[in-house]
Amino acid sequence: MSDTGRSPANSWLMLLLAGVFEVGYALSVGGSHGFTRLTWSLVAVVFFLLTLWALSVALRTIDVGIGYAVWAGIGSAGAALLSPVFFDETLTPVQALWLGVIIVGVVWLKLADRPQKTPEPVDGPQTIAARLQETQGAEL
Repeated sequence: MSDTGRSPANSWLMLLLAGVFEVGYALSVGGSHGFTRLTWSLVAVVFFLLTLWALSVALRTIDVGIGYAVWAGIGSAGAALLSPVFFDETLTPVQALWLGVIIVGVVWLKLADRPQKTPEPVDGPQTIAARLQETQGAEL
């Protein structure tokens, strides 16, 4: 799963962008009224292709389970928060509370993805013996 040419920060930025595209896709699908309005339908197709592309790029270095959960969380929370702005929908305080839980979970997933330092290996008896043999062999 690792792509050494891409930094983890860039992958997370790409995942964030994929989430933004997912919000655009969800809102445009809502505006298309079941793909019966051509303009909204075309916008939905464009956002769909963009979100799949950005997600696939991000998943080159981010684990699929974590990446998908973050992507879906951004998409669902963003669509729920913005749908009252674009459409005649409501967001109750209880819904807002649970969206907050999703957002906190997404942030925690990102924090859990930080690489942890691996301890330096301790030389055991076999490693020390191998080094002694190498040193003695070099002297001959």
